[in-house]
Amino acid sequence: MAFAPHLAGRCCQLRASLFGARSTTPGTKGAPMHLRFVFADQDFTVTLEDNPCARDLVSMLPLDLTIDDYSSNEKIAYLPRKLTEEGGGRFGNEAVGDLCYYAPWGNLAMFHGPYRWSRGLIRLGRLDQGPAPLLVRGEHPMRVEVLPEPGRLPHNG
Repeated sequence: MAFAPHLAGRCCQLRASLFGARSTTPGTKGAPMHLRFVFADQDFTVTLEDNPCARDLVSMLPLDLTIDDYSSNEKIAYLPRKLTEEGGGRFGNEAVGDLCYYAPWGNLAMFHGPYRWSRGLIRLGRLDQGPAPLLVRGEHPMRVEVLPEPGRLPHNG
């Protein structure tokens, strides 16, 4: 079989997706994927974990959602469809500032207070500047989008 240079990139991309390569911004090898969240007067970023659920979220972006308070330690936003639960399971080192997906309800959960893992919770990433933006109380429209890498224009959906 002859080598086809024009297919080499596609082969590597396919191999990376099959064998769990890091979530990356297009054009950057091994760089973690970052999301931008905007609601009320808050504008913050999240660094994503490398898991199928986080990649499924990225495939839906950009999204316009509604964020609201839930319990005393988190804010939630319902997604238009459920994400894959592949790669989910118990995780440790729960931390204030975690972005998670709660599979039973199909919502994002962002923690501004201490929490413990519970069945159905999949960590997607962590807020880069800490949980302060989540302390704004109430229900608000929220925009979620992939943070473009330097030198690239953002995708507006």
